[in-house]
Amino acid sequence: MRTNNLIGTIAACLILIFTLSACAQDHKQNENRLKNITTIANSSVLLNNQQGFVPVTKLADKKFVSINLGFAYQSSFDSLLNKYADVKSLSAEKYRDSATLNDLADDLKYYTTVIIPITDQMATNGRFLNFISDVAKHKDVVLAVFGDGKSLGSFDNLNSPIVWSPQNNNEAAMVIPQIIFGGIAAQQTLSKVFSGKYTAGSGFKTTVTRLKYTVPEDANVNSEDLNEIDKIVAEGIAGKASPGMVVLVAKDGKVIYNKAFGYHTYDNVMPDKVTDIFDLASVTKITATTPSVMRLVEEGKLKLDTNIGYYIPRARNTPMNAINVREVMLHQAGFIPYIPFHNYIKEGDYARDSSAAFPTKVADRYYIRKGFFSDFMWPKMLNSPIKTRGTYVYSDISMYVMQDIVEHITQKPEEQYVLDNFYTPLGMHSTGYLPRNRFSKDQIIPTEDDQVFRKTLLEGYVHDQGAALKGGVAGHAGLFANANDLAIYYQLLLNKGTYGGEQYFKPQTVETFTSKQSNVSRRGLGFDRWDPDLTKKYPSELASSQTFGHTGYTGIGVWVDPSRGLVYIFLSNRVNPTVSEQLGRMNIRPRIQDAINRAIDKGKK
Repeated sequence: MRTNNLIGTIAACLILIFTLSACAQDHKQNENRLKNITTIANSSVLLNNQQGFVPVTKLADKKFVSINLGFAYQSSFDSLLNKYADVKSLSAEKYRDSATLNDLADDLKYYTTVIIPITDQMATNGRFLNFISDVAKHKDVVLAVFGDGKSLGSFDNLNSPIVWSPQNNNEAAMVIPQIIFGGIAAQQTLSKVFSGKYTAGSGFKTTVTRLKYTVPEDANVNSEDLNEIDKIVAEGIAGKASPGMVVLVAKDGKVIYNKAFGYHTYDNVMPDKVTDIFDLASVTKITATTPSVMRLVEEGKLKLDTNIGYYIPRARNTPMNAINVREVMLHQAGFIPYIPFHNYIKEGDYARDSSAAFPTKVADRYYIRKGFFSDFMWPKMLNSPIKTRGTYVYSDISMYVMQDIVEHITQKPEEQYVLDNFYTPLGMHSTGYLPRNRFSKDQIIPTEDDQVFRKTLLEGYVHDQGAALKGGVAGHAGLFANANDLAIYYQLLLNKGTYGGEQYFKPQTVETFTSKQSNVSRRGLGFDRWDPDLTKKYPSELASSQTFGHTGYTGIGVWVDPSRGLVYIFLSNRVNPTVSEQLGRMNIRPRIQDAINRAIDKGKK
């Protein structure tokens, strides 16, 4: 078994891909790689972009597909595309007996935008040229051409955007998708005549609008200084802090580190991947509910100093009525911290199969009775005593309340509102509630083997008991995502509200919510922050006073440090197979954050 694992690790380290494997990084090798990336970027040319289609915008209006006509580096090409949007893959291989590829064209009917990589040699194939020409009549096509440019003349009659790279290799296959989506700017024009249409000086220039996927040296960070992360993670997994972990680091809008370690469980059967989806627990608060509040405040539909009862009719005759929204967002409303709703469940409240009487799925083979939330949980929260108003007491009830306010104002379920307004337009295609409705279990990291309440291993069902009893969608928990999606959203906040050429928030809104807004705690509005009590070393010893983010009970950490241009994502399932305190005892999250901070600060000198 050890030999097989060693061979697998060596093989993984030899594959040159942006989705970094858990191999030690070499500074000199990555310096050379950066030169290669830069050469490819600086020699690639964007043609036929009169309509400004590249970099691609308005992702919510598009359905993407990438066509594999036999391009040798298709998997790397598609991997990078999928860091920006949900891009399906179709191969021409199964249509090889079709003279015209009409069957393939027919299968494109559900897509609006077709991305096709092709080499000079492949462009001598008349079937391919006819296929591209025909598809371009009905769809938005983006052509990626690799090679010395001899084939450019074959596309003189094509008006669709072309991104041409004079190199045809794996690295080029990972650069061109970034130009298409705005992770890398197109800067070059043609230096000579290639055809009657593509003459010297032809070409369009673009600006960077999204994350770039590159090496640490691209952000003035020495790769070897980040190897400390690998050591800390290895120590954490060996110490049973979590069976697996994923760490992502973005600096100055560039993803410079993204690795997966360990396995889904301690059975060591299924290795963690950087694309795996995790239960975010309380990071839901700032990735779903808080952005919804931010948007509604900007639109003037929600006022922070208006009382709860104004927005929630059921709250008007309860202790909550007079409390204002600002107090709720700061955890100063006086709510009790937590109500263990699962302890109130009696025989007859749940069933092992769904029915009209038991419609709400809590986990595999566990359904709660109709009305359990609205008739029992919600009244219990609304009428809970207000004991500590004006002081900081962290309470999950706060985000149940904010979810209800958001849904009253938007007249939409929160899961649909955040999908429509944030995740889909941003290209965050793994992010959302109820992931089992969209993804296989293999893509979702399991959490607790719950033998007390649900009597099952939780795979794609929210760990938090209250959120589960509500049906998996709650303001404080229930969101799932992978590391890359979180990097996109938190880069948006680091950018003060803009990403991908679109503005989601005004800069002042981001500043207001993420900065210190309380006289009695370190908190922003919804967001957790750096603690001025330096003895707490929170969220880490070297974190700057500008740092904002949140942690999650399942073993999650998301922190943004504007002073360093840093987005730090930490994902784990420390609650598998059961809740463990080792992640906290070993200080895994803050130690990694400080290793990153030291590497960045060293690069500034």
